[in-house]
Amino acid sequence: MTPFWKRNRRIAASAAGSGIRMDLDHKKVICPKCKKEYTGKQAYDNLYICPDCGKYMPIGARERLVMVLDDGTFEPWFEEVSICDPLKTPGYPEKLAAAQAKSGNTEAVTVGFGKIGGHETVVGVCDPNFMIGSMGQAMGERITRAFERAAERRLPVILFCCSGGARMQEAILSLMQMEKTAAAIKRHSDAGLFYCSVLTDPTMGGVTASFATLGDVILAEPQARIGFAGPRVIEQTIGHKLPAGFQTAQFQLEHGMVDRIVERHNLKNMLHYLLYTHPLKHAPHYLRYTRLDHHLDHDSEELSHHHEKTPWEKVKMVRSGSRATAMDYIERIFQDFRELHGDRCFGDDHALIGGLALLNGQPVTVLANLRGKTMQERVYRNFGMPKPEGYRKAIRLMKQAEKFGRPVITFINTSGAFCGIDAEERGQGTAIAESIMTMAGLKVPTLCILVGEGGSGGALAIAAGNEVWMLEHSTYAILSPEGYSAILWKTEGRAEEAAKIMKLTAQDLAELNIIERIIPEFGGATAETVGRIVPIMHSAILDFLKRYDHMSPEDIVQDRYARFRKF
Repeated sequence: MTPFWKRNRRIAASAAGSGIRMDLDHKKVICPKCKKEYTGKQAYDNLYICPDCGKYMPIGARERLVMVLDDGTFEPWFEEVSICDPLKTPGYPEKLAAAQAKSGNTEAVTVGFGKIGGHETVVGVCDPNFMIGSMGQAMGERITRAFERAAERRLPVILFCCSGGARMQEAILSLMQMEKTAAAIKRHSDAGLFYCSVLTDPTMGGVTASFATLGDVILAEPQARIGFAGPRVIEQTIGHKLPAGFQTAQFQLEHGMVDRIVERHNLKNMLHYLLYTHPLKHAPHYLRYTRLDHHLDHDSEELSHHHEKTPWEKVKMVRSGSRATAMDYIERIFQDFRELHGDRCFGDDHALIGGLALLNGQPVTVLANLRGKTMQERVYRNFGMPKPEGYRKAIRLMKQAEKFGRPVITFINTSGAFCGIDAEERGQGTAIAESIMTMAGLKVPTLCILVGEGGSGGALAIAAGNEVWMLEHSTYAILSPEGYSAILWKTEGRAEEAAKIMKLTAQDLAELNIIERIIPEFGGATAETVGRIVPIMHSAILDFLKRYDHMSPEDIVQDRYARFRKF
């Protein structure tokens, strides 16, 4: 059977045997954009995506559960926690009755137990057909109990969020559900358990400001509207019209608020992947799935014996557009790398990427500098120079790796952190310092590989590992040779001389005991040689994990600290 991470097929879940009753034959669905009408079965078969205009239509809780859960696995919980009218608001009982009839559910959220790809999980779905998924007492109570029971049973939680915000008829009691649900999520998180929120259209108000945005991983559907204040409120407050695309899923991705946008036909696959890569954290054991039968250990024998490059020649080599990038190694060493985006507070830095991957089936967290090959890509990647949001994204992903017991592997290739007004305004120095400190204290094995240029603190920010390796012709320095020359000799014209004095080559750093390993390049790390470099790097990474297998978290931290104290 093809492993799930190699599948990319349309989900065709059947309602039969699912344990969820759906009446699709007599249901009519109208696209809210183009007004085309479909039968319930037609809409369901198209995953509620209009085939005419591509509009993502709202999905009821029952249909959503059938789409993502394995057949016959759903077990509803807390159905007895039903609608209430705590403030005796006039007309509210009639609205609740109408919402029940329209949605077929007793409240705006359905929670329970189910399986995805065989993985047990607690699942919840907010129903847009029940008063736009607005949050009242009963909804908050069901979500809170779901997280409490998930913590008791040590289960992950997947929650599909959809809401217009607080339920006005319950006033202040609706507001209190924000702190109640957030507190339950904190307890679940402190137990080392995984929570994924999926933001659907719309996710607004108090739901956005509580459980919707507290996931370890936050996914969003295309076209979803996501925000705290509604657009009309914002326009009234600021006095001018909002730009096109404001508060869309793409807007939130670009501004660092969500990890990924996932199309509906890929959603079950993605959730399966996340449950696989976020197992319960047990005793350290970093080789659960790896096979070491292909171990190679001949780095030193493969190092170049032909004309040795000068330090300045190596500087020019690592800056070349023909040099292999971090992605050239990531795509060949790991299986199914999936990027996670954003620092959750400002933006998504394209110069420093990170995400999840599998190493012979073992979940790992990967971070990498990317500087691009073409000029267009280099501009998009800011020439590989991260801004504060890049380092804060790295910090977020490193902490997540520690929580779920995943090793961290970084690939470094940057001339340094970006120097600019916006970077300083957002705390570039603090972001670098916090990244180094976070990495220093990680309780999981951390390996850092310089595959190109390692420039100053911008490189060090993701290079504070248990071990640091360098490709044979890579460089690592306090700053560029040109900068060194300008500071010491008031001219950039002596950069070649500076490169020699600075001791920036892999061989220099090995002699200074700053790095632990040199990986051969077979003449130069290019498209022609990367196929020879990868097997050695892959085997060496497995060997690294083997050395840390069964080591306690405290010993891993102490091992890293002892390495720093050598300096």
